[in-house]
Amino acid sequence: MAIEHSEITGLLSTLKCRTNFTVKKMTEYMLPELKEPFYLYGADKDCLLVIRPAYEVFLAELSALDGVKHKAGFVHHSEMTRFPKRVQKSLNGIHYGLGFKFTDAAALTRFITRLIAINQGH
Repeated sequence: MAIEHSEITGLLSTLKCRTNFTVKKMTEYMLPELKEPFYLYGADKDCLLVIRPAYEVFLAELSALDGVKHKAGFVHHSEMTRFPKRVQKSLNGIHYGLGFKFTDAAALTRFITRLIAINQGH
């Protein structure tokens, strides 16, 4: 069973991730004390945490965390403005990233903790 949007937002706040804005079911967050953006996309039970595509080199490691499930392919959304663009259907390209779902709060905590460690070079 997937963790719900309201539980994710509460937990991200507890983990000191800060929000910048919310537009069209898309909320931009920053990792605590780092200038590393990620996005929470969706509502209710159907939501994804989306990270930069540069983390693809860590995909196997992040997906191996207990309770973490990678969504196959990339997540595309015009509001993920801090992420790179790739040409998909439009000539201008669209912002994209790697999407993840979590079974429970502990899985999300493990994921954020590992993401912070990766950013700090650990």
